[in-house]
Amino acid sequence: MNERKLGIATIAVHGRKHFDKHETGAPIRAISTPIYQSSTFAFENAAQGAAIFAGEVEGYFYTRLGNPTVTALENEMAFLEGADAALAFASGMAATSAIALALCKSGDRIVASDTLYGGTHNLFVETLPRLGIEVTEVDARDPENIERVLDERTRLIFIETPANPTLRLVDIGATARIARARGIPLAVDNTFATPYLQNPIALGADIVMHSATKYIGGHGDTVAGVVVGSKEFMSRMRADVLRDFGGIISPFNAWLLLRGLKTLPVRMERHCENAMEIAQFLSYHPKIDSVYYPGLRTHPQHDLAKSQMRGMGGMVSFEVKGGREAGRILMDSVQLCTLAVSLGDVDTLIEHPATMTHSTYSEEDLIAVGITPGFVRLSVGLEDVDDLVWDLRQALARLPD
Repeated sequence: MNERKLGIATIAVHGRKHFDKHETGAPIRAISTPIYQSSTFAFENAAQGAAIFAGEVEGYFYTRLGNPTVTALENEMAFLEGADAALAFASGMAATSAIALALCKSGDRIVASDTLYGGTHNLFVETLPRLGIEVTEVDARDPENIERVLDERTRLIFIETPANPTLRLVDIGATARIARARGIPLAVDNTFATPYLQNPIALGADIVMHSATKYIGGHGDTVAGVVVGSKEFMSRMRADVLRDFGGIISPFNAWLLLRGLKTLPVRMERHCENAMEIAQFLSYHPKIDSVYYPGLRTHPQHDLAKSQMRGMGGMVSFEVKGGREAGRILMDSVQLCTLAVSLGDVDTLIEHPATMTHSTYSEEDLIAVGITPGFVRLSVGLEDVDDLVWDLRQALARLPD
């Protein structure tokens, strides 16, 4: 095939090895990557075993340190994100923890955006400080807030954009320029956007993290995390963190994610289309105070979203009039939407961040980052959007006037 710059949907379907995957000469030419469900791999001889252990030649010997199915997933994720390499983990939290532990030691500091997934926030404000790692969270919508708190002890800048659950955005390019000027790595949680909608590496970030449980898997049947970045940093994380802490992904879960990647583009297109219609419907509903969706022109960072995202995603958040009790009635009244945490599934999920995913935040911190008692998060699925609108309309009708 002549050289051609392929579209991201084609890349997601065919993968990194599309042009040579059938040229190995092997008698079995599987189109789907095999699941190497083995804990251990044999050596041809003692010399080869010693060379693999010493890192002198490539090879596999124990799945905790490497597995062919997992490697296939890592290669595809790196390719989609435009990075040199990737490392897969058992969960998004294992991935985030590995980034912090690979870059920081006692006495070091992390600067992070103040609106994060609740588990990340708890890691930063409770767990890492017990290890002597200080974390400062700031309103990163203005990158100068990050720059003001950087010091000689800062070893990592960590941002989440769009943020969970408020859908606040951080200017990745502007933050990357600040980080690069100070020689500090910038990590971006790209879970909400996925590589189909946003590529932080191309915007200047050094590290990209995904809770692959969400849109990468897409079907609510696996838990996983992925980090992409330079080959040097991935090798460092594997040797310094994954080897000793053992937060590995199973070969079967890696295979599920490889399968999910093939349909990621078409799923994300439908997620975005449905979310936009839901956001517009909610914007005009009399029992809704506010709607947060980057695709709406009323979103205060709509222009930034258009500049760094190819689509606006499948997450919609909103505030119901009547506060927490109104939110409870709404969530107990939906018939089609599923009351559950997580996100990115094919079916629509609804939850209450203040008491569920972000219950690790104090009441003061919840208010500070814009998570009010009546705040509801909706992960819009792939159903017929008219059915979703009907479900929300009938549930909202049960709220008191």
